[in-house]
Amino acid sequence: MAKSPAVKITTLTILAMVAFAANSILNRLALAESEADALTYTGVRLASGAVMLMVILAWRGAMPSLRRMGGSTGGALALFVYAIGFSFAYLDLAAGTGALLLFAAVQLGMLGWAIGQGDRPGALEWAGFAVAVLFLVFLVLPGVTAPNPIGAALMILAGLAWATYTLIGRGSAAPLVDTGGNFLRCLPIALLLILPGLLAQTTSLAGWLYAIASGAIASGLGYAVWYSVLPSLERSTAAYVQLSVPAIAAVGGMLFIAEPLTLRLILCSLGILGGVALALWGADRRKREATLTT
Repeated sequence: MAKSPAVKITTLTILAMVAFAANSILNRLALAESEADALTYTGVRLASGAVMLMVILAWRGAMPSLRRMGGSTGGALALFVYAIGFSFAYLDLAAGTGALLLFAAVQLGMLGWAIGQGDRPGALEWAGFAVAVLFLVFLVLPGVTAPNPIGAALMILAGLAWATYTLIGRGSAAPLVDTGGNFLRCLPIALLLILPGLLAQTTSLAGWLYAIASGAIASGLGYAVWYSVLPSLERSTAAYVQLSVPAIAAVGGMLFIAEPLTLRLILCSLGILGGVALALWGADRRKREATLTT
């Protein structure tokens, strides 16, 4: 019996969120046990992501050419900064902590950009923003269970780069084509990153497999699944479901890497994700009210 559209959309959405969380787990698996160096891992992830996206686009009959590959130089640069910051951050961060920092930086960065462009958030949005920032500061304050400050700074940089990437691609008529084009633009530097590690043999077979899985499956296929379901979701729903990614990454870190789930991480996760959810809900409510009054 065929699945109903609602069941199909829900299933694909869950798969996309698991794929996004898997990037954190795979990266941490490779780097925590020194199965790969951060540069090689980044290069392999970007290269395998580019190959997978080209295969998907070719299968759909939308294979880009070098002249019209989609995306942009700015988008590719933001993608590269995100990927390199992400990899180096996970030299020192647990999977759940890194995913939480990344998510917070993305959401707060985009909200900050909107405010800078003249958007005027309501009271609920300001309250949610303040709560999220407060718990983010608490998370990175020095202490026994605080994340490594350099790793935290790199992950925040990666999050801001992804926010930039998202803003550059906002309104794209063909997001998967543009994503493929941006990965393809990163391919030359990805190959340069792979070469030193290949010559020095700094990456084990397991490290290669983790990086390929992250690029081809968690990134390439993950984006394809997400963009296929995104048109069926309201913008607010799409934003809310992404709140699950840090939680999935934290559980994955416990199951596959035996990372501890500290009280500090639990409290900060509730505060950051709750604050972001409140801000998103406030924004959605304000826009709905504005629509009703026009």
